Amino acid sequence: MTLSRVTIDPAKCQGHGRCVLIAPTYFDMDDAGFGTVARDDVEEADMADIDEAVLSCPEHAITSSE
Repeated sequence: MTLSRVTIDPAKCQGHGRCVLIAPTYFDMDDAGFGTVARDDVEEADMADIDEAVLSCPEHAITSSE
């Protein structure tokens, strides 16, 4: 069951890569070293990782919404 969608604001992302380390199924880095969303539909079982990624982003570039 999909509960949420995740996004990264490219204007805020500074390329720290914490999101990729925490949830590599959902995040990746582009050729310039900035975070991208690899998969935006978040499964219930992965919500803890997404929540951690959101809270760990220094620029608050990651959001999740229902």
